[in-house]
Amino acid sequence: MEETQNRPEETPRDYKIMALLLQSHGITDCDPSVINQLLEFSHRYTVDVLQDALVYAEHAKKPEIDIEDVRLAIQGRVNYSFTSPPEKEFLLELAEESNKHPLPLIPEKYGVRLPPEKFTLTGVNFHIVPEQRGQPGKDGAPGSQPSPD
Repeated sequence: MEETQNRPEETPRDYKIMALLLQSHGITDCDPSVINQLLEFSHRYTVDVLQDALVYAEHAKKPEIDIEDVRLAIQGRVNYSFTSPPEKEFLLELAEESNKHPLPLIPEKYGVRLPPEKFTLTGVNFHIVPEQRGQPGKDGAPGSQPSPD
């Protein structure tokens, strides 16, 4: 993991701590934006927990936040934010139930079936009638002969 601009003295303390945490879990190389994203997540989570703890302390009419308020806020966050995946047995039962029904047969015609061409936007929906000259038309329309007076 790179230090900021290769100058370790300018690297923020929190950045170094997060990099050490990642290294302690076996992650030796990652993009610097990963550390920034983890720092953002941890900051947002801490702020949310402390705001919840403040609400709990105000509700209990306490002048300050104590450890019990923080524990309650963390417990509420864990129950609200993080969920565990369903058990493997449940997923196997669900898969078995879904797989009991056979898939539909493959149709003989492949591809996307379109409606008849007259109902599509790609079909020709107009007719070009060439103008015929010399034939009498109605009401002085082009191609009409003037009537003799």
